[in-house]
Amino acid sequence: MAGQSCLVANDWICWEYVTSRSRELTDATVEHVWITGISVLIGLIVAVPLALLARRGRRWAAPVLGLTTLLYTIPSLAMFSLLLPLFGLSASLVVTGLVLYSLTILVRNVLAGLEAVPEDVREAARGMGYGPRRLLWQVEMPLALPSVLAGIRIATVSTIALTTIGSIVGKGGLGNLIAPAVSSSFKAQVLTASVLCVLLALAADLLLLGVERLLTPWTRATRAPRRAGRAADRAADRAADRAADPARAGAAVASGASGASGKGA
Repeated sequence: MAGQSCLVANDWICWEYVTSRSRELTDATVEHVWITGISVLIGLIVAVPLALLARRGRRWAAPVLGLTTLLYTIPSLAMFSLLLPLFGLSASLVVTGLVLYSLTILVRNVLAGLEAVPEDVREAARGMGYGPRRLLWQVEMPLALPSVLAGIRIATVSTIALTTIGSIVGKGGLGNLIAPAVSSSFKAQVLTASVLCVLLALAADLLLLGVERLLTPWTRATRAPRRAGRAADRAADRAADRAADPARAGAAVASGASGASGKGA
């Protein structure tokens, strides 16, 4: 029928749905951002001590890394069911589950960043009178920051996706819109909430990338000379090739001349 509403027609793309449910979409997005942000923040606070413990040696690294990896393999429904007796049907249930999932990424990245600090830098700091605590927070952690921030980016995007599972207890942000819409075949709501979830992940990744570039300017400074060095090498190779062409031509002429003289003889 001409002029039929996209809501009545149950179209996938429906601006009328966006305008009429704008408050609902905003509330779900805000809840999604809040759950994701608090989960990653708590995960980072827990991950740093675990990474420091794992750095003590293989005796500690194996159980810490093994446990965090094991937690990530537990299906989300099973994880929430295991936590249900402790937290009930609350946001704490979802946040705790997401924190446990984020530890796999965060612990490994913090540990990798700390292990990448050159030993001569540590020795120089100790020679200047730095104690273990001061060495950690003023030397090692700043140098480990690129790896830590990369882990936060990955954990944040992953948590944004996993937050939707919280809809099983009514605390899933945009997942609260996706789950019932899928069961009722409400196409506009499924597509709109899903697109918002994707845009949220992209925006978070770009924001954290900007923070990473702002806090670690030395990484750009070290990459620039490398690119310049590679460009210089390529330019030198091209110059050598151009210089070799006349040399090869001269050698060919000389060879031809010697061949001709030999025939004449």
